[in-house]
Amino acid sequence: MTDCLFCRIVAGEIPATVVSDSDDVMAFRDINPKAPEHILVIPKAHFDTAAAMATVDPLLAGKVVAEAGAIAEKLGFAADGYRLMFNTGANGGQEVLHAHLHILGGRPLGPMLAT
Repeated sequence: MTDCLFCRIVAGEIPATVVSDSDDVMAFRDINPKAPEHILVIPKAHFDTAAAMATVDPLLAGKVVAEAGAIAEKLGFAADGYRLMFNTGANGGQEVLHAHLHILGGRPLGPMLAT
């Protein structure tokens, strides 16, 4: 998809601070971090949402989640805890229509939702 921000990052058209890169999955730092560690893990194949990805390719969805855990370990914040979050659709806060998993960590994160 030529108009998808994350597809353009995967294609190397837009720079990103890449944390990991494999055949199927890429992870990079969020440009507007909400925590000291805020990394996005994406499938390189385009899926609008995490649900679409999991329906079409459950193995790939598992790779995305597994990579998030490996990144938290590699960067040294897994032991203290972290949050994994998929946003889906407008009400879920999804800003880029490409499935992506947020890894948030590096400090206590507080309640799950702001009221």
